[in-house]
Amino acid sequence: MTTIFFDLDGTLTDPKPGITRSIQYALRRLDRAVPMEDELTWCIGPPLHASLKTLLGTDELADEGLRLYRERFGDIGLYENEVYPGIDELLSALAGSGRRLFVATSKPTVYAERIVRHFGLDRHFERVFGSELDGTRADKTDLLGYALKEAKVDPRQAMMIGDRSHDMIGARNNGMAAAVGVLYGYGSREELIGAGAHHVCATPEGLIDHMR
Repeated sequence: MTTIFFDLDGTLTDPKPGITRSIQYALRRLDRAVPMEDELTWCIGPPLHASLKTLLGTDELADEGLRLYRERFGDIGLYENEVYPGIDELLSALAGSGRRLFVATSKPTVYAERIVRHFGLDRHFERVFGSELDGTRADKTDLLGYALKEAKVDPRQAMMIGDRSHDMIGARNNGMAAAVGVLYGYGSREELIGAGAHHVCATPEGLIDHMR
C-alpha cells in the first residue's frame, strides 16, 4: 500500500468524554432523558446527526440537538480526548517507510484539523479530510471518494484503517485495496468483519506488524 487513510475517533484518538458529555449537554438542554456516558458510546464514529435523530426522533430535533452539541463541543468537548498509546510510534514508522498518510473522518473538518493539530499529529499527515458543518461528506463512502480524488490516489494502492463498520463499507464501496479494522476503538470484531474488513488488529503495534 502506498497510501493509508486513518479514521480519527476510535482509531487515532479516544474521544469518548468529549462526545458523550456534549451529547448529554444537548439532551439536557432539550429536557430529554440523559443516558450515562457508557450508554452513548454507540454514537462514536457514525455521522452524529443520524445518532441524534435516533435519540430524539425527528430531523428537526436532531438539527437542534446538533446545534447544542456543537455549542459545548467546539469549546470544551474537542479537547476531552486523548491519543491512544502507540499511535505516534505507528505513524512515525509508516511515514518513515515513505507511505502517504491522510485522516478521513466523518467529523467536520474544522474540528478534526484542530484535534489533529492539538495533539501534534499533523506532522504525520498530508491532509485531514472531514465533513462540512452542513453534513456534506459525513457519509464515509462519499468522504473517501472525495479524498481519493483530491489526493490523486489510486484506490487499488490505498488502505482505510478504522474502528467502525462505516470505515470498512466506505473503503469497499470505493474499491480500496484494503479495509483494516482496529479493535481498541468502539467497533467489535463482528461488526468489522461483517462490514467487509480484510483484517482486524487489536493494537497499534499489530498494525505495524500487519504492514511490514
